[in-house]
Amino acid sequence: LALLLSPAPEGRQGLPGLIVCPTSLVRSWAAECRRFAPELDPLIVAGSTAARAAAAARAPGRRLVITSYDSLKRDAPLYAGTEFRAVIADEAQFIKNRSTQAALAVKSLRAGARFALTGTPVENRPSELWSLFDFLMPGYLGRYADFRARFEIPAGRGDREALDRLRRLTAPFLLRRVKRDVLRELPEKTDAVLYTRLAPAQKRAYDAVAAALVAELRQRADEASLLPETNMAILTMLLRLRQICCHPPLCLGADYAGGSSKLALCTELISSLLAQGHRILLFSQFTSMLDVLAAQLDAEGVETFLLTGRTPPEERLELVSRFNGGQRQVFLISLKAGGTGLNLTGADAVIHYDPWWNTAAQNQATDRAHRIGQDRHVFVYRLIAENTIEQKILDLQEKKAELAAALVDGGDGAAVRMTPRELLALFEDGSPVSS
Repeated sequence: LALLLSPAPEGRQGLPGLIVCPTSLVRSWAAECRRFAPELDPLIVAGSTAARAAAAARAPGRRLVITSYDSLKRDAPLYAGTEFRAVIADEAQFIKNRSTQAALAVKSLRAGARFALTGTPVENRPSELWSLFDFLMPGYLGRYADFRARFEIPAGRGDREALDRLRRLTAPFLLRRVKRDVLRELPEKTDAVLYTRLAPAQKRAYDAVAAALVAELRQRADEASLLPETNMAILTMLLRLRQICCHPPLCLGADYAGGSSKLALCTELISSLLAQGHRILLFSQFTSMLDVLAAQLDAEGVETFLLTGRTPPEERLELVSRFNGGQRQVFLISLKAGGTGLNLTGADAVIHYDPWWNTAAQNQATDRAHRIGQDRHVFVYRLIAENTIEQKILDLQEKKAELAAALVDGGDGAAVRMTPRELLALFEDGSPVSS
């Protein structure tokens, strides 16, 4: 916003700035603009096709335009004749996959300057960094096929020199704000992993699905990659394993009559935290799990707020305001919908009900509470079903964190690629998937 308020470079005067962000953040950007830079008077391009077309037609005469990735991938032709002073891609990991409609639409825009804002420039593989630079500085890292041969394939083989060469190429254009450097007064954060063993019936269900998955992977162990239909079947079984760890009825239905060890652990933890005066953010990838928790807590007399991908943007802001204002003690949030763009410093405890493949997403979710404005010690709890796929996910999180560190921090690391044999290693690497 400060940049857009400053005088434009010669030849760029009078051109609008454009912010592209996730749908859930469009109105948050507008609210921050009204608070800190009201003279920019942002134009929001959202709504129906006709409404967006009418708004986009007014873009050349405005100082700031705000739209979403979802809208832009439909509206890119509307901006073909518009030149922008600057295009700012917020939560730029939304364009990390080079061939998606969102990435192609953002890269088609004409602009004098381009910025990418993200806390996770690399989540899984170096190609994501290539896609960001293809937006920022087209051609700088060469064609993708050449980039893959020079950097991505060697990195996948553990070639540290290739990663270091890539880091040296990109480092001059990465401005990283590290929390420990800019928020020296931020209160402490304590992380804890809480383990639980599967209940007997839960373990039997888990073992049955795990055995079927291992049999499939053994048949495919020598394949370089999986066919799409096979990949879908394996991903479905992995999903079922994770759901059984969380709460078996998520995939087995209401007829399941056995125990749910993690649900019991979580409700006990929430009860203890509330008794100590804490206010809680609870994240899960499964909205159905959040519904179960909401019903369970409601039965115990604990009122909650719930935020998922179905929550309208206007309601998101209202829920955040009410929670930070002291209403209700527990905020249930889907990890994908609420992991970015929220300020929830009204909470001082964070529970991750289930682990995601990438620790960066979890860290961003934690930072909804551990951020500017927080004045209390923050306690973070990760709930893990012992000796299951969830423990293996923790190992993968570390590997992906190593890759990000290698490219952004200059540390060592290697790309994580899940071939059939690597997936099989999750179950046969000396650590049982259940015991």
